[in-house]
Amino acid sequence: MVPCAGLTPSTWPAIHATSLDFLDKHADEAGRRGWTTLQLFGVHPDLSVIRSKFCGAMVLGGGLASEVHADFIRFERTRFCRTIPGRPTGAVPIWAVKR
Repeated sequence: MVPCAGLTPSTWPAIHATSLDFLDKHADEAGRRGWTTLQLFGVHPDLSVIRSKFCGAMVLGGGLASEVHADFIRFERTRFCRTIPGRPTGAVPIWAVKR
């Protein structure tokens, strides 16, 4: 079962798998570099992934994470920058979205 709107039964398993891989391999480094739960797993509180500007690195990802830096996380196909001008605040963890 998908946790929130905007995810499908075909997209959620990949996000879940890459998140577990990230936690297994990179959680300690991400914590040392100051990455927060919302920067990693955040989504819009009502519209979830439909409002992608609210989404965290693991939600938007792009494959498995390979490197964690202070300012970005590198994925197989892209990188996620921690701060981008205009990124809104008010995200919630993906597991806390109202259904």
